[in-house]
Amino acid sequence: MKRPLQALLLLVSGLGLLHATVFTDLYLRYVKEGMRPLLIASGAVLLLLGAAEAWSLRKPTAPTLNDAQAAPDHTAQPHQAHEETDHSHHAHDHAHDHAHDHDHSHSHGHDHSTPPRIAWLLLLPALSLLFYAPPAIGAYSASREAPKAVAVKDQDEFDPLPATSPLPMTLTDFTSRVQQDRAKAIEGRVVRMTGFATPDGSGDGWYLTRSIFSCCAADTQFVKVRAHGTPAPSADTWVTVTGTWHVGGTLGTNSADVALDVRTIEKVPRPTNGYTDALPPLAD
Repeated sequence: MKRPLQALLLLVSGLGLLHATVFTDLYLRYVKEGMRPLLIASGAVLLLLGAAEAWSLRKPTAPTLNDAQAAPDHTAQPHQAHEETDHSHHAHDHAHDHAHDHDHSHSHGHDHSTPPRIAWLLLLPALSLLFYAPPAIGAYSASREAPKAVAVKDQDEFDPLPATSPLPMTLTDFTSRVQQDRAKAIEGRVVRMTGFATPDGSGDGWYLTRSIFSCCAADTQFVKVRAHGTPAPSADTWVTVTGTWHVGGTLGTNSADVALDVRTIEKVPRPTNGYTDALPPLAD
């Protein structure tokens, strides 16, 4: 890769990072919100490096020692010129032999002084941040992954549920209440949750889903609640649903189905930060 292309790659990469973090919220598709300052700093550094590399290309090339030696000396005396001619013929023969040996030695190896042409492909991810950012992880991945195991709680960790109806809940809290709360506080309660639709892999039914990651999109895990009583929305459609626990198994134990009998369903915009299991937005 030539130096102008190296400078271009640095500039485009820096602009892509700043575009995803300063001017948009695209970075939330790939990393946690807390990493934004580091990404902004990285983008700024890449821009400075690219600008410095581009500026260095404007500097004129200094004359080399060989160029200086190539200039003829017209002040030499005739007899000195004759001697220098003889010496130059000898030096030329010696240099020719040395160059022949040098070329021969290189004919058996490879020149690794420049990066391979495949390095040009590095421009593709940099340009994608500017013009076509990869979509967020959604139903396609969720349908192929098992639900995330929620943390085991002691009975004393479950606080009394407020009397609000419908009760706003996260999918994680709903799962914990269904499978671990032996007081069965969730029984008969109308709850309200938000997530995206994930078709069942077998084609029968669908799941309300939220995606969660610890660091970046590479470690994404999914929380799922099986939905009953309503046709499946299109995959990746964000919805807010209300309903009651769908009876299956023994409530408050691991045998209980993490499922909901849906009463109402409403399409909603995708949250800004879709990689958290947050409470549903306030009802109008």
